[in-house]
Amino acid sequence: MNLKQLEYFVAIAEEGQITAAARRLHISQPPLSYELAQLERELDTQLVRRGPRGVTLTEAGRLLHERATRILAMATATAREVSSVGKGLTGALCLAVCDSASGLAPGTRLAELAPLAPDVTLELRDGSVPEVLELVTSGIAEVGVVRTPFPTQGLRTRYAPAEPLVAVMPPALERGDELTVLLSQLDDVPIVCDSRTAAALDPGKSRAPFCVTDDARSVCSCAAAGLGVGLVPRSLLTVCDTGPCYIKTLSEKSLESRAAVIWKADRSLSPLAERAVALLGELF
Repeated sequence: MNLKQLEYFVAIAEEGQITAAARRLHISQPPLSYELAQLERELDTQLVRRGPRGVTLTEAGRLLHERATRILAMATATAREVSSVGKGLTGALCLAVCDSASGLAPGTRLAELAPLAPDVTLELRDGSVPEVLELVTSGIAEVGVVRTPFPTQGLRTRYAPAEPLVAVMPPALERGDELTVLLSQLDDVPIVCDSRTAAALDPGKSRAPFCVTDDARSVCSCAAAGLGVGLVPRSLLTVCDTGPCYIKTLSEKSLESRAAVIWKADRSLSPLAERAVALLGELF
């Protein structure tokens, strides 16, 4: 099993047709079918089921697709890292950012890297905090930006100051004082938040959220549409449209969080990554 076979298999899995995968890879269909057959023989298992409308993955095929995607990404990241050694601010940087920190990163300071193009390429990936941690610890992303709480073992970190949650309030659901609101004052209104915020809410002191999202950025959209009062980190407001909503700071210090730049403790950063970490740190 080699990288070419894995690349071919991923194309087949994602296209759902061998002919479509061949077009994507710019090769003819026979060698692609041959490599798939070789891979199945080598692994001694069926990876796809062939049908009149294309192919579907077997259970083994789904597992291989998951692992192959990761292996190919790691191979690309390794080649990028090795080629950048000793070259200064050149090469490619993969930066992973969690959705709730997208108001802080990538940020305007990273624009300092743009004049270095075409010597520098920035690849941005976004996802949940666990997904960003996986990208960094697996070596696919050299630098990540996450939000507390998160496990720090094996990581180096640079933290931002504590940041409060804000309540994004549709006019009909306005509560609290002019600038602040207590969580207890929201007991009679529907709450919209992401899953991490929902886990931090004390069910004994506040009602269960009406709507829980996977992506913190969609909370503002839900609040602007009138679904409820949205709870988000304050910095997220810079990248979200809150429409006619009122914005008030939650008084509860226990719900504050901190963004953090992270990278692997046992990995020497490339000069490009070091510069990116410095620029991101200045944002904080």
